Amino acid sequence: MATDNQQAFGWFLAGLGIGALVGILYAPKSGRETREDIAATAKDGTEYVRVRAREVADQANVLVERGKGQAVEYVQRGKEVVERGRAQWEDFVDRGKGFVNDQTVKVAAAVDAGRHAYQETTAAPGEGPIS
Repeated sequence: MATDNQQAFGWFLAGLGIGALVGILYAPKSGRETREDIAATAKDGTEYVRVRAREVADQANVLVERGKGQAVEYVQRGKEVVERGRAQWEDFVDRGKGFVNDQTVKVAAAVDAGRHAYQETTAAPGEGPIS
């Protein structure tokens, strides 16, 4: 039985050797060429990553500039709205002042009329109004 195992192991080693020999004979490139191809592929990948990083940075800059433009536009719109509100507020205040002045004049006239009427009703008969 030991000889069967030794014989199987021997055939295994022979097959391994034959496989390695066939692999070397039919290899498309030498070790140096394979290493050079790997290095070239790595350089290409590095360059691709560098180019993509540059493109992404450029796109980010475009988005930042667009965002700045929109922010400036929103600030300008906000200023316009505030200015319109301020103008409306000033208009309301002026109209309110005018209304208060009108009412003050009317109330003063009513008070004077009431005072005059009171004086006429409280004056003794035959006496004229007191000024």
